[in-house]
Amino acid sequence: GRCYNSAFRKQAVSAADSFCAPDCTAENHPVFSLAVGMATVNVTLEFGGGLELLMGNVKEHKVRIDEGPSHVGQSGVTIKRVISWIKGNLIRERPDMFVAGETVRPGILVLVNDTDWELCGGTAYEVQEGDQLTFISTLHGG
Repeated sequence: GRCYNSAFRKQAVSAADSFCAPDCTAENHPVFSLAVGMATVNVTLEFGGGLELLMGNVKEHKVRIDEGPSHVGQSGVTIKRVISWIKGNLIRERPDMFVAGETVRPGILVLVNDTDWELCGGTAYEVQEGDQLTFISTLHGG
């Protein structure tokens, strides 16, 4: 079966406690019950062209990403969600150098398993278990 991110579960349970009756269980809890069916994927994220500097100077990250509370019930974990997850969990400084709105900034090449993400559907691509997502900045100072 599908798993859920335990950190999200704790947040969800904490946030929903004020709405829950004393006899709440995982099955009838207003938020936790959503988290149980949440899609998650294990992916490898790689950063190059200077982007690794924004991620604590680490080029490769093996991570588990859930579809996020605002995406529950949608088709699964999309690259749009991955970008949001990176912004909230990996970027240590200057998120504006990576993110522009809900996508990456212009000048960042995104590859899905070594294929240009535009050929895969861009931000709408549904990330699959074991995918490798590579982000490379083509913008360099001079």
